[in-house]
Amino acid sequence: MPKLLFSRMRFYEIRDLMQNVKRPRRIDIVLNRKRRKDIQGLMVQKINDEPSPSKFSWQTGYKLHPTLENVLQDKKYLAAFHTFLQSEFSEENIEFWLACEDFKSTTSSDTLRWKAEEIYGEFIQPTACREVNVDHHIREKIKKSLEEPSLSCFDEAQKHVYLLMERDSCPRFLHSDAYLSLKRKSRTLWYI
Repeated sequence: MPKLLFSRMRFYEIRDLMQNVKRPRRIDIVLNRKRRKDIQGLMVQKINDEPSPSKFSWQTGYKLHPTLENVLQDKKYLAAFHTFLQSEFSEENIEFWLACEDFKSTTSSDTLRWKAEEIYGEFIQPTACREVNVDHHIREKIKKSLEEPSLSCFDEAQKHVYLLMERDSCPRFLHSDAYLSLKRKSRTLWYI
């Protein structure tokens, strides 16, 4: 067919072209939809069968961004995350989490009581200088547990603060200049 601009084509020429095109019957359309759904189901199944990217180490490059757990385990990333939280005026979250981790490693009962009162006074008490954002119910449970402190008395508050950091602070950190420059430095050092 000669190349014609559509504006110069006449309606009868388009109609003549359309007669040569085989139009699908209704049953063909229904079958094609069913085939597409089957193919999509196979694709979803294949994707689910593949190993999850989280099973690979985030330092090997298989995963684009580390999780908060990975950030907290690596000293360089933890220091950068702490600095990032300081710049956002929310460093009390990471400091509370670290204090709770240190508290869990306490063995002496006298030291346990002393550390529990110190953590409560610094992070949990309503008039604390670095008060973390926890519910009133959690605060009251901790206050009651200070009479006989156990290693798990701050677990609920620590989990709450961890989830806050995971949902809010960590995604912003992973897009910050501090994280990106640290990531570039670690790649450069790895290749040298």
